[in-house]
Amino acid sequence: MSRTEEFQALRPLLFSIAYRILGSVTEAEDAVQETWLRFDASPAQPRSTKAFLATVVTRISIDVLNSARVQREQYAGPWLPEPLLTDPFEDPERSAQLADSVSMAALLLLERLSPLERAVFVLREVFDFGFPEVAAAVGRSEAACRQLAVRARRHMDAGRPRFEADRVEREELALRFFDAIREGDVDSLRELLAADVSMISDGGGRAPHLPRAIDGAENVARLFVSVFPSMARIGVTFEAHDINGQPGAIFRDRHGRVLHALALDALDGRIQTIRSVINPDKLRHVGPVADAWAVDREVRRARH
Repeated sequence: MSRTEEFQALRPLLFSIAYRILGSVTEAEDAVQETWLRFDASPAQPRSTKAFLATVVTRISIDVLNSARVQREQYAGPWLPEPLLTDPFEDPERSAQLADSVSMAALLLLERLSPLERAVFVLREVFDFGFPEVAAAVGRSEAACRQLAVRARRHMDAGRPRFEADRVEREELALRFFDAIREGDVDSLRELLAADVSMISDGGGRAPHLPRAIDGAENVARLFVSVFPSMARIGVTFEAHDINGQPGAIFRDRHGRVLHALALDALDGRIQTIRSVINPDKLRHVGPVADAWAVDREVRRARH
């Protein structure tokens, strides 16, 4: 097998590692590309290509994350991960765990860890790397990595998101939610939302967004019912789509350009959290991006 073939076979794993460390599709793709360049330039053939490439992509991702943390601290409004439509790495025996680990709720928890803790947790707990491999990847001793893993696991377990165990139930709940939005049925929406539901949007100062979270079933239901009919009148549409392993939707303007991505967390038959990514810089990998400011002006005119 050629180096190119070896790399391509492992590319899904490398991207999935990088995305979970970085929370950014664009940065993860760049990290994978840089990994290939280093692999291609390496004169020696590694004993284990998988271990070598995992080490390279992890170290690149840690470096990127270290430089990105300051920017995220200065980010305008709530920060959400770039939406991931499809995780390229598959493991049928651990599909549920992989889906949960890439959810927005889990990635936001990972944001609270140090870059080293985050990398160790991703390699060990998500992808089941042995501690010798983890230690080599992050450049720390096995003992230090075990301590990092314990701290990271404790933190993640304390705030770990829980979701509906049955995927079919989650998807049916999401379909009912989106049907209620289309129909402007505030009563049905209220029934589908948890009493303490929270809606968060990420515009990053680059698109109109909620200045703060909207909390409570009544407030969230009325927000959707008041805004979506006007959006529909100016040609905004949406289609159901998994977002970060959870039910969600992609909203588009009348020209089919991406307006925002909506992700839903569900538990006990109710929607617990709604997260909307509107920042166009975080949507370019999904497709051509709409002018959210222009759409917002049209919506305002349509409401009056």
